Amino acid sequence: MTRVYTATDIGHRRRKNEDILACIEPETYLVADGMGGHAAGEVASRMMAETASAVIGAQEDVSERILEKAILKANDDIRRLADEKPEYEGMGTTATLFHREGTVGFWAHVGDSRLYLWREGTMRQITHDHSLVSELVSKGTITPEEARQHPQRNVITRAVGVERELLVDTGSFSIQAGDILLLCTDGLTTVVSDEIIGEILSGNPLEDKAKTLVSRALDAGSRDNITAVVILYDT
Repeated sequence: MTRVYTATDIGHRRRKNEDILACIEPETYLVADGMGGHAAGEVASRMMAETASAVIGAQEDVSERILEKAILKANDDIRRLADEKPEYEGMGTTATLFHREGTVGFWAHVGDSRLYLWREGTMRQITHDHSLVSELVSKGTITPEEARQHPQRNVITRAVGVERELLVDTGSFSIQAGDILLLCTDGLTTVVSDEIIGEILSGNPLEDKAKTLVSRALDAGSRDNITAVVILYDT
């Protein structure tokens, strides 16, 4: 049995929610965090979700290549609209997609939204952030704790709709009973540590873990939009 929980919130400081989530049948999940002036971020993230739904929904079998295709198609569509409408210039979005095909999970990713796997007491971040602070952490210049407070923590180095030639990270891993997956935007991860996220994911099995994560981020003072999709694989 698969249980899915979803939650999103505008946060404390934003005037609109530029995050979006999608559950695409069968068993594909997406989170996207838009960026850009005026309504542009909201437009970009919505286009990412709509394009993913169209591309994936037309396939009988979904693999990491299909997830990558959806992101690249959205990249072209967003760039084309930005060229047509000057007010949308510079808009873009993150994209993190996950699909289960039998006992295999496929993912594709651009930006600093994340995919986590909780398995047998261990939390692992599957995706790698395309962000300035992530590069600084990799170089040892700052610690992960310092990254959450860094003044440039929201600067991403790769986004859908910004680059003509977009590199999409993809991968796969086995799925087993008891696995818990989390797709989330940085409105959660910049204020809530991986340790606390893991405690929530592994806690009360009947709890709506997505709502709990979003509430924890709000309590921690998140200034960004916050979105979480939690998938529990009981069997």
